[in-house]
Amino acid sequence: MNRFLRAGAVLLSLTFPLVTQAVAGVAAPCPAETANSAVPGCTSVEGGGTAVQQSQEVLRGFIEQQQTQPPDEQGFGAEIKQKRQILFLMGSVLLIGIFTTLSLGIAMALYNKPVFVAHMVFAGITATLALIHAVTAMVWFYPF
Repeated sequence: MNRFLRAGAVLLSLTFPLVTQAVAGVAAPCPAETANSAVPGCTSVEGGGTAVQQSQEVLRGFIEQQQTQPPDEQGFGAEIKQKRQILFLMGSVLLIGIFTTLSLGIAMALYNKPVFVAHMVFAGITATLALIHAVTAMVWFYPF
């Protein structure tokens, strides 16, 4: 696992060197200021410093703000987690109901099994649970 994380970090640093250096807080090496500097992100901007240095300061501010906030203010409080768990349970039961209805329908149609009533009962329960799941998700998580 650790090996995969290191490999991912190496690939990320090779792909996006300026972004990874900005997030890590490392100053990006810029060539001496010349008239023909073609290095992206190393142009001088008003107020001193390079664009990369200023973007690093902005990112650093967001990271510090995120680290100082308690978990409840970041939107991952106990109430949100509990709502997500409830919706996950409802979705799991819904998937089980869909597969049960599907298997009963296949058994009835292909193999002539007498399971019409059970198929219709599970179809009704599944449709009702799907509607309840959708309404609950909209009420809890859609910003009105």
